Amino acid sequence: MWSIGFWKATAERAIRTFAQALAAVLVAGATSLLDVDWAAALGTAGLAALLAVLTAVGTAGIGPHGPGVLEAPTASGPHPATDPPATRT
Repeated sequence: MWSIGFWKATAERAIRTFAQALAAVLVAGATSLLDVDWAAALGTAGLAALLAVLTAVGTAGIGPHGPGVLEAPTASGPHPATDPPATRT
């Protein structure tokens, strides 16, 4: 939980959750975009993003790596976006 890779992955998940929740609210309203209560829609999406971050923090000690509970390391080696580069000694 204390690595930059963890927080990058968590931010990505929070942004993705925000977008998904916002899309769900907009579709569920079944109104035109001009009639949407944007404050309520953005508030709902923001709360969903906050819950995604809290879930990542709360499950940080569970599983092999990353903020996801069910994530597993890939066989292809380190992921450049989430794993720090190896240093030579």
